[in-house]
Amino acid sequence: MNPSQIQDFFRNDRFAAHVGIELLEVGSGRARAQLLIDDRHLNAVGVAHGAAIFSLADLVFAVASNSHGTVALGVNVSVSFMKAARCGLLIAEADEVSINPKLATYVIRVSDEAGQAVALMQGTVYRKQEALDDYIGR
Repeated sequence: MNPSQIQDFFRNDRFAAHVGIELLEVGSGRARAQLLIDDRHLNAVGVAHGAAIFSLADLVFAVASNSHGTVALGVNVSVSFMKAARCGLLIAEADEVSINPKLATYVIRVSDEAGQAVALMQGTVYRKQEALDDYIGR
């Protein structure tokens, strides 16, 4: 699958769409997306909920890890939150660190509009032997 097909495939991620995440770029082993924080994303103390930030990071993790056209599913993630975000645009970028036939590892950075780090996530996927094409139209 080419990057355009991967981007089209992930437009079917209904949860990401519900949250308001917009996928911006896809490449081999990488992805970029954004989320505009609004009232629905805030927790009880008025900052972006960790789940909203995690959801943004998780989408680019999924896109980057599936960008090779092979089904990849997360088996482990670790996230650190560095700075509270109250409003504005958050950008997440995923980059592949290592890949082999069964496992791949990614680093995901979430930044605010000023480029300041909001969160850092590391994730590992299990790469199945199924083609992503097999899931189109399911």
